[in-house]
Amino acid sequence: MQIKKYKSTIQHIDNPIQGVYTLTLKSATGKFKYEPGHFLHLAIDDYDPSMAWPESRCFSIQTSPAEELLKITYTANGQFTSRMAAQLAVGHEVWLKMPYGELFEQEHARHNTVFISGGTGITPYLSLFTDARFADYTQPVLYAGFRSRSLNVYEAELQRAQSINPSITIHPVYQDEQGILNINTICRNSSADSTFFISGPPVMIKNFRASLIASGIPADRVKTDEWE
Repeated sequence: MQIKKYKSTIQHIDNPIQGVYTLTLKSATGKFKYEPGHFLHLAIDDYDPSMAWPESRCFSIQTSPAEELLKITYTANGQFTSRMAAQLAVGHEVWLKMPYGELFEQEHARHNTVFISGGTGITPYLSLFTDARFADYTQPVLYAGFRSRSLNVYEAELQRAQSINPSITIHPVYQDEQGILNINTICRNSSADSTFFISGPPVMIKNFRASLIASGIPADRVKTDEWE
């Protein structure tokens, strides 16, 4: 899919808890074109086509490609994201360069598929879960780890996922109540022919992938969302 640059306007900013923000964006230069699992580069500064692309950061897209508006969620824990939190407001224009990635375009079985996420790593899954194509999966399972219940701000999307595919099983895991996600337990509770997707902090992705392969899962059945 061709990479395009979209001048976009912030339609809404949701700040459900301190430090976590969801931006809703509308393109001013044609409908967004992407596939579930894709990510984008967001630039705060204005883009001049005669100049280099300005400083930007990557974010997973969490909305279905069928939707007109696009959403991303981020945590303000770095220089760029802290600047976003301080400067961006409804009506503010930003530039998006997209789409990138091939998370769900990789060959994978759609039966007993296991999706594992940590924190905002759930967002690329939501772009699939809220898309009509998610109905093609049978008995998918989501293990979503959060530091606390307050950080699970995705209930609306997960309810929509259940309406599209009632066979999905959702396991939210809250670190302050249940401890961290246990990849060995997840592996034991999964089907022998499952494909595993992992999305979250780089250290989590690395360790979980290594654990699954050490448990005997073929490497080609472990898919990761890595772009930072």
